[in-house]
Amino acid sequence: MILPVVAYGHPVLRKVCEDINAEYPGLEKLIADMWDTVYNSNGVGIAAPQINKPIRLFLIDTEQIVKDFEDEDREKYPNEKPIKQVFINAQKIEETGDTWAYNEGCLSIPKVREDIHRPKNVKLRYLDENFVAHEEVFHGITARVIQHEYDHIEGKLFIDYLSQLKKRLIKKKLDDISSGRMKTDYRMVFPK
Repeated sequence: MILPVVAYGHPVLRKVCEDINAEYPGLEKLIADMWDTVYNSNGVGIAAPQINKPIRLFLIDTEQIVKDFEDEDREKYPNEKPIKQVFINAQKIEETGDTWAYNEGCLSIPKVREDIHRPKNVKLRYLDENFVAHEEVFHGITARVIQHEYDHIEGKLFIDYLSQLKKRLIKKKLDDISSGRMKTDYRMVFPK
């Protein structure tokens, strides 16, 4: 089932989310619904707060990004392999490598894209959908998407990395989003 995406300004997007266990009610269906939602909205990842659940759950599928790489991107990220993965109770262990800019967007902040600088690698401890523990280092585009979604479960948004000037320049767009004056190709829940 396709779920509505929570829009910028909703308080759930600013909450540090809670861990869950294997007995979380309806978890298997929730994960399936999140996949349906992310694909319906042409996203590459979604976190539980974006569907109004303050829990430490997010999922990513980077296949579309890698498939749509321009020649320049293929040269920059020659070893990039797409992943499709569920992350439960993720904890960031460390971020390493040079920071680099990439133009990010967010389903909760439609029609706003900005260059965001993030470290090249991220090491994460997490559980998969079967509650099997993993500790892995992710690189490149995959690390970028993970860092973006991880921020959601920590109550952060990609726009938090912008300068005060950039934030002032997009303020009208953000106000339009939080007031429901923004049209999207997917259903949204607005805070006002």
